[in-house]
Amino acid sequence: MGKIKITQVKSSIDRSKRQKATLEALGLRKINHSVEHDTSPQIIGMVNKVQHLVKVEEL
Repeated sequence: MGKIKITQVKSSIDRSKRQKATLEALGLRKINHSVEHDTSPQIIGMVNKVQHLVKVEEL
């Protein structure tokens, strides 16, 4: 499996509790914070739920 780099590009203010929890589960804390994860169906699913708040790059 590959790795992906996820960067938060928009604020979580005024978002649903579920979207905030998803960002927290991904390890994102604030704008421009980046994390690296192994590609898995679970991670891809979480990214899809908050795709309007993050930017994804393949490593």
